Amino acid sequence: MAQLEMRAVYAQTLIELAEKDDRIVLLEADLMKASGTTIFKNKFPERTFNMGVAEANMVGVAAGLSAGGKIPFADTFGCFAARRTYDQFFISANYARLNVKLTGTDPGVSSAYNGGTHMPFEDLGIMRNIPKLVVFEPSDPVSLKKLVQKAAAHQGCTYMRLHRKPVDIIYTEDEPFELGKGKVLRDGNDVTIVAIGVIMVHEALKAAEMLKSENISAAVIDMHTVKPVDSELILQYAQKTGLIVTCENHQIMNGLGSAVAEVLAENCPCRLKRIGVEDEFGEVGTQEYLQERFGMTVGHIADVVKKNLK
Repeated sequence: MAQLEMRAVYAQTLIELAEKDDRIVLLEADLMKASGTTIFKNKFPERTFNMGVAEANMVGVAAGLSAGGKIPFADTFGCFAARRTYDQFFISANYARLNVKLTGTDPGVSSAYNGGTHMPFEDLGIMRNIPKLVVFEPSDPVSLKKLVQKAAAHQGCTYMRLHRKPVDIIYTEDEPFELGKGKVLRDGNDVTIVAIGVIMVHEALKAAEMLKSENISAAVIDMHTVKPVDSELILQYAQKTGLIVTCENHQIMNGLGSAVAEVLAENCPCRLKRIGVEDEFGEVGTQEYLQERFGMTVGHIADVVKKNLK
């Protein structure tokens, strides 16, 4: 499979948007190199603002720019985007009905050697609590580009988790995307694997192929938007397969698994198993080690499916 660096795709998409719309501006918290957005600064220096290591102030300034008619994209590590800026993002941007696009980079185990302090396993859950906020996580370079375009066009605040590293391409360039509408990557009849984000969508696809060799037919859904979650698609596959396994690079509480559980409990109770971090803090290690440590692997997904099918 071809690979593209996610942060490079993000920055190039912002440039393309900014070339067509002079309302697009970028704010960074002294992490421009890490976010890959230096090329945006070089192209639009007058529309780029490095706010320093002051994330809460960055979001406040972004809210002010939005109030002035701009469409601000504000970037920082996911741990800071979710935990450190929460009050400003909640009140100054969302409560004020403004139009701030907040991006949290290096979600979950992808922060690797930055360790537990910088390893956001809770950001999706935190952000799901904000009324009307759109919360999403692309799974490959194509979905990233398309969903950032949709976020820019959306009137209202958004929160995006951004995996920075090179990633295999899943989708074709002509694949359409909508915020709040999941994508069926693989059909199946025995179990539905609902995944979010780069790591878990790719692992889910590999797990489905592994299960196929054991005559288990697994559907795979890329549920890129966790709020609003695609209730219709969840219910369709709950009725079709009777077993849903959710996969996320996040705590199993308050993230994708909880969103799916809420839909099922109120509309179509069926068997559900959540794969993700089970009430633990992060730690230092390679991404590969951390995926094993927290059960975010092909083998673990396949084992969970087989156990719950029995």
